[in-house]
Amino acid sequence: MSNSHKKQRVVVICPGRGTYNKEELGYLSRFHADKGAMLDTIDTYRTVQGQISVAELDSMTNYSMKTHTAGENASPLIYACAMGDFASIDRDKYDIVAVTGNSMGWYIALAAAGALPPTAGIEVINTMGSMMTGGLIGGQMIYPLIDDNWCWDQSKVDTVNEVMAQINDIEGAEVYTSIHLGGYIVFGANAAGLRALDDRLPKIQDRYPMKLYNHAAFHTPLLNETSAKAKQLMSAELFQAPQIPMIDGQGHIWRPYSTDTKALYDYTLGAQVHDEYNFSKAIEVAVKEFAPDKLIILGPGATLGGAVAQSLIKHQWQDMSCKQDFIQRQKDDPFILAMGMDEQRVLAV
Repeated sequence: MSNSHKKQRVVVICPGRGTYNKEELGYLSRFHADKGAMLDTIDTYRTVQGQISVAELDSMTNYSMKTHTAGENASPLIYACAMGDFASIDRDKYDIVAVTGNSMGWYIALAAAGALPPTAGIEVINTMGSMMTGGLIGGQMIYPLIDDNWCWDQSKVDTVNEVMAQINDIEGAEVYTSIHLGGYIVFGANAAGLRALDDRLPKIQDRYPMKLYNHAAFHTPLLNETSAKAKQLMSAELFQAPQIPMIDGQGHIWRPYSTDTKALYDYTLGAQVHDEYNFSKAIEVAVKEFAPDKLIILGPGATLGGAVAQSLIKHQWQDMSCKQDFIQRQKDDPFILAMGMDEQRVLAV
């Protein structure tokens, strides 16, 4: 490639917990057999903790919901796949101008940007992923706020707000907004809150409201104690200033030369754990502040593509105003490259 060819500016998006599914089994061995040093760092750490290696999890003959979605396994497995993908991005072609992520993807973004060195990265991911080993605190449920064309549906938003207010008036029930996920809301709730959501929200496409298997009530006050425990287990010394700007779950940008690492530690193990995570806002900031030529979503899986596209549509980004516009754009000149999809992966590596 000649030097006259200008690199494209990209923002990289790191995946959250629900992205290593049955179809992703073998992702590490398929794409990252050459990343031995990275995997060794992760698995050496896990061996010391008495945990199964990510290499072994990835190479199992059959996918197990119980094993592969448990936080202490899913988190480091997704982290390994995503960091492998991050290392595979073609740097001659792309200039990575910022990183962001959804929920657990924030920890991966920290590692990708260099705010957590490799040993610290696996420590944070593994520690946070193992917090629910003794039993989940609450749960998460996802529900659409858009119509079939991926356009915002205010009546759905009004219904959701009304239902949440009703439920929070019920003795013993707690429901919160956990994640703003493109055209969807993810609720975090206790058991009574989850039951009430299921009872009261209008059913959509026989799928929603949909409970997320093996997910706790992340990004809600129900995790205040988890946050406190995380701060006891890990020190601010693990963190350093990032080498690439990072956009967090409040849309705040952490920049290489102005990041206060103590504040970054406090946010990551504090507000990021017990306050709502606004992934939609992070995407809005990514495109408006960094004006990327493309967005690259790290694998495994490609479930974030929809949420990212819905966030772009909401802001009429590059004249995309509905699902059809986005699909057409992806055919002509893809703005989003999801590395979990073979046909888009080849454009990124």
